[in-house]
Amino acid sequence: MPLPRPEIGHLLTVGRTRLRESTAIDHWRGAIAREDAEDLLALALGVEVEALDPEAPVPARAERRYRDYLERRAAGEPVALIRGAVCFAGLTLKVRPGVFVPRGSSELLAEAAIAALRRRPVKVAVDVACGAAPVACAVAAALPSAEVWGLDIDPAAVALSRANARRNHLTNARFRVSDLLAGLPPRLRGEVGAFTMHPPYVARREVRALPREIRGFEPRHTLTDGSADGLGLVRDLVGQAPGWLRRGGVVLFEVAPYLSRPVQSLLRGAELEVSVRSDPGGLTRVVGGRRR
Repeated sequence: MPLPRPEIGHLLTVGRTRLRESTAIDHWRGAIAREDAEDLLALALGVEVEALDPEAPVPARAERRYRDYLERRAAGEPVALIRGAVCFAGLTLKVRPGVFVPRGSSELLAEAAIAALRRRPVKVAVDVACGAAPVACAVAAALPSAEVWGLDIDPAAVALSRANARRNHLTNARFRVSDLLAGLPPRLRGEVGAFTMHPPYVARREVRALPREIRGFEPRHTLTDGSADGLGLVRDLVGQAPGWLRRGGVVLFEVAPYLSRPVQSLLRGAELEVSVRSDPGGLTRVVGGRRR
């Protein structure tokens, strides 16, 4: 007589325990192990997390998939890469190894750009270092009349950005391989309403201290620009952006809270009017400068 299959509740307990023991994961919130275990078991079963019934048995094949996912996660691989996609601002975006995985925190950056552009009759947005294009796609989806550009130095990121725009039927989003603003069409000079950037702001010497799930699975160039303070690309964009901005246009950066004041100083030095946006926890995450 075959043994009874393990139930969902039991396997979730197994998963939580395994992930809590992992030193490759950044346990910055107590619920991370539980949430990841739920996500991975739901993925293995092909259901939504809300459909997990703790008393339901798990088929053998799904259990094997789940245990494989757990070991990959325990080794540091982000859940998003295991899933192959993320949900961002209501859009489903493909992710792949070698391209920075979008974070939910970047939705605040997209919201700031959308708010700035809504007031403009001509809407041009440029996302610099766009990666998988979460911000560019979110802006393009929210503002169908906008002309949205995504620029990245990495051809693999640009290819993924184009695929994500096609997947979400965003015909107003375009992407180019570009070293900062070098690939931006000259006709847009003086016409851009919003620049956005989630820069690689980790200081050069601090990369080695990052959790393995970050330093082991994100390309180094998406984590640091090689500068001593992590603000090399921020300085470059602050220097170049004003010449492309229309009056009232903004340049917006997503940064760690400890970098808020240094970025504000850079923007003031460029004679831009500074503003900040905080996340739900009250931490400053988006710093912006407006051309008067």
